[in-house]
Amino acid sequence: MNIQLIIPQIFLTVWALLVLTSDFFLKRRSRIGLGYFSILGLALTAVLTMLVSDGACFFGTYLSDSYGRLFNIIFILAAMMTILAAIDFAEMKLAHKGEFYGLILLSTAGMMFLSGAAELLTMYVSLELATIPLYVLAAYLKKDLKSSEAGLKYLIIGGASSAILLFAISLLYGLSGTTVLADIRVWNLSAYKLNLGLGMALIMFIAGFGFKLAAAPFHMWAPDVYEGAPTPITAFLSVASKAAGLVAFVRIFFSPLIIAKTDWVLILEIVAVLAMVIGNFVALYQTNIKRMLAYSSIAQVGYVLVALAAANGYSIIGMMIFLLAYLFANIGAFMVAIGFSNTTGSDEIDDYAGLIRRNPLAAIMMTIFLLSLVGLPPTAGFLGKYWLFAAAVKAGMYWLVVVAVLTSVVSLFYYMNVVRKMMFHSNDDESKIYFGPAIGIGISVSGLMVLLILILQSSFYGWALDAAKVFFPRM
Repeated sequence: MNIQLIIPQIFLTVWALLVLTSDFFLKRRSRIGLGYFSILGLALTAVLTMLVSDGACFFGTYLSDSYGRLFNIIFILAAMMTILAAIDFAEMKLAHKGEFYGLILLSTAGMMFLSGAAELLTMYVSLELATIPLYVLAAYLKKDLKSSEAGLKYLIIGGASSAILLFAISLLYGLSGTTVLADIRVWNLSAYKLNLGLGMALIMFIAGFGFKLAAAPFHMWAPDVYEGAPTPITAFLSVASKAAGLVAFVRIFFSPLIIAKTDWVLILEIVAVLAMVIGNFVALYQTNIKRMLAYSSIAQVGYVLVALAAANGYSIIGMMIFLLAYLFANIGAFMVAIGFSNTTGSDEIDDYAGLIRRNPLAAIMMTIFLLSLVGLPPTAGFLGKYWLFAAAVKAGMYWLVVVAVLTSVVSLFYYMNVVRKMMFHSNDDESKIYFGPAIGIGISVSGLMVLLILILQSSFYGWALDAAKVFFPRM
């Protein structure tokens, strides 16, 4: 048993417990460094992740490959940026900082186990380890009714989606007699064609993952949870939680269920169109920036599903590059929102009027992040969407690309509405506003990465190609 393959996860779990327990013994002023201590643990985990080699352990139920390791880096980066965004927020609003940071680390450890899960029950348990801390974190502001409501809604919907996934797993096990993905792939699914059991399993897997991804029409929880949860956790949910759903989705649908591709692609196309249309059009009417970014994230998932519906190697390349670009652009935008909220106490888009005069750097960086979310050059978002749409074009899904491009045009209106208010509108209060040092560092790093991913695209393409070769070796 090659336990060395999970050393990064073990290390991060131990570090999370260390952060949790140290909170009990440190004095209040001594807890300021817990956030930076958590980031150090994540950085060391990233180093360990890059040192791990390919292989399998626990009788083939866990795999270490380039696909899983790249996702692990995405999870770690998302956690690092989230904690960086939360440091100033925690100083102002949180009494129990160790628990807050520790839960983020435990959730990240669960996601890292999920990225290598090669067996259905291992995947389910890892997904629960990743999700349960998020229920607590969404309701972490106990005196805030919106936060309590967010945590309760997330718990109920999350529990329902987990039950649906478990039912899908039981159906697939009943049909194949195994839960190991490699063995299910050998099983002749095509002989059954689309019988009732297999059809129900496919639908339930898509529905269960649709809830985890907040893809329409399974998105009903996202706007309220995103608005009510602490803003750093909203940022983490919008990136890491979605990436966790995607890593498991691809493991199942691009490995054992690829044989039934013709049966699930149509369902995925419908979900992609609904996500893009509902997400973008409803976002047009939002006045709260957290709700706007919530509906925006629903639409962004739709773009990823456009590529996954193509079910080819370019689907994985596009998904990987897009997730890296989306990570920095979306968390960067949330960082600006966190800094603005910490200073003004408002999340209303109208209150961003005149930000260019109150904090020019924040307004400029927010503009860069929003341009990346639209998918315009010279930002990383352009490269991400290019590869997503290229996967669909390669599969001949031209109509789906047309819908994706048209809905991207719609997104331009609500993203640029924020820019318009920041740049050209005036505010009754024109006093200067200042963000904390941690948020300032996070915004600067995010802005730099949004530009560097496009500039150094060959390196990022190489990493994404290595991940795609796990499922399509001939690429």
